[in-house]
Amino acid sequence: MAKSSNLEDLRQELADDRSLPLRGANLVFGEGDPSAKVLFVGEAPGFHEDQQQRPFVGRSGKLLDKMLEDIGWKRENVYITNVVKRRPPENRDPLPEEIAAYTPYLERQISIIDPKIIVTLGRFAMSHISPQGKISRDQGKVFWWKERIFMPMYHPAAALRSTSVLEDLKKSFQKLPKIIKKYDELKKEHLNDVGAPEEEKNQEALF
Repeated sequence: MAKSSNLEDLRQELADDRSLPLRGANLVFGEGDPSAKVLFVGEAPGFHEDQQQRPFVGRSGKLLDKMLEDIGWKRENVYITNVVKRRPPENRDPLPEEIAAYTPYLERQISIIDPKIIVTLGRFAMSHISPQGKISRDQGKVFWWKERIFMPMYHPAAALRSTSVLEDLKKSFQKLPKIIKKYDELKKEHLNDVGAPEEEKNQEALF
């Protein structure tokens, strides 16, 4: 209950923040299990998300639901949000200043939910955690970030346009149950690895 209450307080604070850009659009805060082990972070809401004020409900959302179903998970068992919480005009990419403005709220959201795994969907979401990362190179790999597992994946929208990206996304999702199962072992291995500088460890693939 505490996490639900804290998330609602954060949502209200975000809604009241008049300094944020894109205030002409509806707020899409996020949804799911406040105690989820896995947090999915997209880039920004689209048309359907803005209309329903829920993340990933359009074609991309249907594909995300199917990917979860294929590994035996349900949408309500994870948490889904975006870096930017309002739709950019004409579905354009979020601007750097928009990402910067909403990032503190995302970080507080992460802190409240305290997931074991953060899955970023798309390059803009990935750049929040790994500014030097490349989605084509790093997608589907497993890294450590602030004592959590971080796994970048292609955005479902990209998978709808490319069969090869779709296959890569499917393979990435298939890894998630295995990672959850091996989480304690992976964390112990990570904590024992004290030789590498922190920046290097954050970019060291485990799979």
